[in-house]
Amino acid sequence: MSCANAPDETWQIGVAMWRTRPLATQILLCVLAILLVTSTAGALLYANLTGRTLDAQYTQRALDIANTVAHVPEVADALAQRDPDHRIQALAEQVRKNTSASYVVVADRRGVRYSHPTPALIGQRLEEPVVALDGNAYFGIDPGSLGNSANAKVPLRASDGGIIGEVSVGIPEDRVSSQIAVQILDIALYSLLALGIGVLASWLLAGALKRVTFGLELSEIAALLQEREAMLHGIREGVVGIDAKGHVSVINDEARRLLGIRRAGTGCPVSRLVPEGRLRDLLVDGPLGSDEVVLTDDFLLVVNRMPILLAGRPAGHVVTLRDRTELEGLMRELHALTGLTNALRAQEHEFTNRLHVLAGLLGLGETDEAARYLAEVAGGATDQANDIQVRIAPAELAALLVAKVTTAAESGVRLVIDPESRLDRGYAETGPLLTVLGNLIDNAVDAVAGGSQPREVTVRITDVDDVAQVVVSDTGPGMSQAEIEKIFLDGYSTKSTRNGIRRGLGLALVHRLVLRAGGSVEVAAGPGARFDIRLPLHAPELEVAR
Repeated sequence: MSCANAPDETWQIGVAMWRTRPLATQILLCVLAILLVTSTAGALLYANLTGRTLDAQYTQRALDIANTVAHVPEVADALAQRDPDHRIQALAEQVRKNTSASYVVVADRRGVRYSHPTPALIGQRLEEPVVALDGNAYFGIDPGSLGNSANAKVPLRASDGGIIGEVSVGIPEDRVSSQIAVQILDIALYSLLALGIGVLASWLLAGALKRVTFGLELSEIAALLQEREAMLHGIREGVVGIDAKGHVSVINDEARRLLGIRRAGTGCPVSRLVPEGRLRDLLVDGPLGSDEVVLTDDFLLVVNRMPILLAGRPAGHVVTLRDRTELEGLMRELHALTGLTNALRAQEHEFTNRLHVLAGLLGLGETDEAARYLAEVAGGATDQANDIQVRIAPAELAALLVAKVTTAAESGVRLVIDPESRLDRGYAETGPLLTVLGNLIDNAVDAVAGGSQPREVTVRITDVDDVAQVVVSDTGPGMSQAEIEKIFLDGYSTKSTRNGIRRGLGLALVHRLVLRAGGSVEVAAGPGARFDIRLPLHAPELEVAR
């Protein structure tokens, strides 16, 4: 088993050692390996092509020499007479020396040689048959008696046109090889020059990469990337990196969740990923470094936008997103509870004063007057609460109205429940209606509190075909048409932050809930403000919201 795993272990050790080498060494070795492989392959391919080309050239040259000899009349005449004066050998040797051919052999139809560089072979037969008797020329590489040569054989014709023999001419192959060797030497010198340039270029490239990567090796860069990915996707805040062109370069999982992005998002412009609205405006060119509150369909986000500078030049910005949906809801609940507590404290003082009055009347012996006073005090608040409970069937909504009457009175505002208000039956989902009504009453009370008399807020609630019709009006200064067009934008408010509660969210939340439920919101300008809400009570889109 250990022997079988040995090659794998050796390979893994080799890979590990390679990865630990410096980047400059890896680049240099890779460039050298590429140049060696390509140079060797190129040299072999060039030698092969050159060899074929030279073979074809020398073969054609041998064919030309053979045709020239075959067309010499003296050669044909001497062969026809069986060359008694040995003129064919003299002519063939003269041509061989002048053309640097390896041999010029003239043979008759039987294959008997009449010329040859080796005189002892004259008069002997050829080892191979005479192939040119068919009238065609033959050429190629031939392993003859003098070694491999570029050979050409042509028919030798008499004066009457009859074929009486053949002329064979060969050029030695060693000439081809020597010429190829000279060219291979040039290729080798060129390859060495390319290797030298490659080594210099790889050294310069490694230095440039070192500067770009701040001297970090590849393993260190990979480790940094893994750590960055782990930290980026491990934090609870959403992080979005946007380059100078407005394209997303980095985005983590939390940011995708908060922005409702289901695809990767990297490389896409912000305008494609985020729908048009205030959130996209903040991501692209919002104020730098400030907590901006944005209300989306699902979340209440706090957006921070910080610039990125590289070498003193702007390279984009980083946006962080924090989900404050639950926290903001808890803060608003706490604010509501604080208001109720203050109202109860005020009632406590009021009831204490009334008890003092009762004690004084009883001390003076005015029992009838004390009884009358007690009935008057007890009946006023109880009658109002009972009246609201009788006309408003949902217990949560009736309790909200009773509490708002008390808290409004604490602020010096009279909250009037219109006598025509009526909800005859309860509903399973009253959360959206509570949110809408509570925000509208709070805004109306804030608008008239501290103003001139009469400081009054009127609420009317009716139910027509399972659609709640809510009308909240006040005697405050009202709003201009320009303000009405902006009041439903999240973050827009004419009031300052109070007790940690962020302004500009209540009406935006009301608007979002009503529209998602398929209802409508109408606002009338002053004097005073009037909100007319139509909210379906059984719409499937309704959800409990704060």
